[in-house]
Amino acid sequence: MRLSDLKVNQTAIISKVNRTFDGKIAQTDLVASRLETLGFVPGTKVQVITKGVFGGDPILIQVGFTRFALRKVEAEKIEISLEGVPA
Repeated sequence: MRLSDLKVNQTAIISKVNRTFDGKIAQTDLVASRLETLGFVPGTKVQVITKGVFGGDPILIQVGFTRFALRKVEAEKIEISLEGVPA
């Protein structure tokens, strides 16, 4: 499941940040690197606070005590597992 698929007020655990683009590994995926630098790392708890009115973009995400507004394409790079549900 992707972070972009999470519903408002749902909580999940990050499984991994994808570095693939069209099935190929992108060695210099700057967006994925930046997300990891910001704290989107495996094992971290995330929650969707709200989604934009038009098409659900951007998505307001909470990681710890910090909130980030991510575009859908950025949130799609993050794989998650629902909290309390085995992966």
